[in-house]
Amino acid sequence: MARLNRVLRHLCTPRWTLRHAFPAPTLQAIEQEIRASERLHGGEVRFAVEAALPLSALWQGTTARERAIDLFGALRMWDTSERNGVLIYLLLAEHAVEIVADRGVHALAGASHWDRVCRRMQRAFGHGSYEHGAVSAISMVTQMLARHYPPVAGRPNELPDKVVVL
Repeated sequence: MARLNRVLRHLCTPRWTLRHAFPAPTLQAIEQEIRASERLHGGEVRFAVEAALPLSALWQGTTARERAIDLFGALRMWDTSERNGVLIYLLLAEHAVEIVADRGVHALAGASHWDRVCRRMQRAFGHGSYEHGAVSAISMVTQMLARHYPPVAGRPNELPDKVVVL
C-alpha cells in the first residue's frame, strides 16, 4: 500500500508544480548565488530540482537519496580536479532534500552538517519560501567549502552554475 501511495503521489505531482515553486526569477537567483559562492572557495556546487521521479524509477523503488547519488554521477560532480563537488537535490513530490558531496568534502563536513542544511531548507520550503531555502542552503555549503577549499586565482569553473531542472 505504501508503494502504491508513493506512485500516486508522484503521478499527481505535475511538472507545473516545479515551475510554480521555482519560477524563472527564483532559478536565476539560485544560479547567481552559486556563481557568487564559487568565488569564495575552490569547490563546485550544483542545485537540482525534480517534480517527481520517472515511472521506471518508482517501479524500481528508487529513493530520493539514490536518485541524488545517480544525478551526482550523471552530472559528473565527481569529475572535479580536487574532488570537491556538492550537489543539492530536491524532489518536490516527497518534499525530500538530499545533499551528495564528494568523499573528501563529506569527510570534512560530516553527515550532521548536511543534515542541518537539509533541515533548514525543508523548514523554508514548508513555508513556501523556495528561493530563501535554496539560497540559505547554498550559503551554508559556501561557508563550509570556504573553510576547507580556499579560492585559487585563475581556477576555471569546472561545472555549470545553472540549476538543473528535471
